[in-house]
Amino acid sequence: MVARTDLVTDPRTRQDLLLARRGTAYFSRKLRELTDAELAGASRVPGWSRAHVVAHVGYHARALARVIEGVRAGHSVPMYDSDAARDDEIEFGATLPGVALRNLHEHAAVHLNVEWRDLEPERWTDTASLDARQDVPVSATPWLRAREVWLGAVDLAAGATLDDLPDGVVDRVTALRA
Repeated sequence: MVARTDLVTDPRTRQDLLLARRGTAYFSRKLRELTDAELAGASRVPGWSRAHVVAHVGYHARALARVIEGVRAGHSVPMYDSDAARDDEIEFGATLPGVALRNLHEHAAVHLNVEWRDLEPERWTDTASLDARQDVPVSATPWLRAREVWLGAVDLAAGATLDDLPDGVVDRVTALRA
């Protein structure tokens, strides 16, 4: 059987996919280092536990996968119905037991990866709706994911620091905030 590989042809998007996948692996490693009891501990995000961070990262992957599925089907699907719906989803996710949070993260990441892998090359220039205020090319979604998983690993307060991020990630995040 022949292995299935990414269909995307743009070199920058390929780099961002690799960055997102490496970031997902790094986040997964930091998550595995935490016990279930430690998930209830404080994260680096004010008002959020580590469980909130894991829920956010997991649901972020699910939301991006929905967007990509919509693009593949030829219609626009926003990541979230509203900011309130996103916040409610994260609050609910933070109440899940550790095994469920870990499964949410792992399964959502695999689903998103499959959606990216199978997306036809010509669809990467289509528009993806992040919310009612922002549309981006589908090719921007790997960077959005990379940013979330790398910064999420730091937000877990499980030993990761900004110095652990690959070259360029902090620069790109800083450029977005400028």
